[in-house]
Amino acid sequence: MIRVRSLASFLSLTALVGAAWAQQAQRLATVPLRAGMHQIQAQLAIEPEQRALGLMHRRDMPQHEGMLFVFEGRDIQCFWMRNTLLPLSIAFLADDGRIVSLAEMKPLDETSHCSKEPVRYALEMNQGWFAKRGLKAGARIEGKPFQPAP
Repeated sequence: MIRVRSLASFLSLTALVGAAWAQQAQRLATVPLRAGMHQIQAQLAIEPEQRALGLMHRRDMPQHEGMLFVFEGRDIQCFWMRNTLLPLSIAFLADDGRIVSLAEMKPLDETSHCSKEPVRYALEMNQGWFAKRGLKAGARIEGKPFQPAP
């Protein structure tokens, strides 16, 4: 049994356990994607709980990795950065992988960043990833999620 001497200690311990749980719980399936010649290994956040947790509490992410959020249907999708420690860029994607809009998001910021039109997908990457590769609205991300069903 762990003895906690103060409320501050308890809250610190709770935050550490929560962050450790988030890191362990996020063993998600991945899918390879491409943006032109650039390869991406994207974790899939498909279930509501996976989408709600997203990249929260993570301290780093490899350069060519990201998270693809997959929603049940097309809608205006909005994201914020509560409990997210990494600066991120987000691409809101049409069903065919076309980038509808992009946003730069600051760590721990609760500002909403919303798609400019209804979308089913959103791809989060390290901040600046899309800009460094010259990817803007209208560019395409390719991969299995964006291929028509047989």
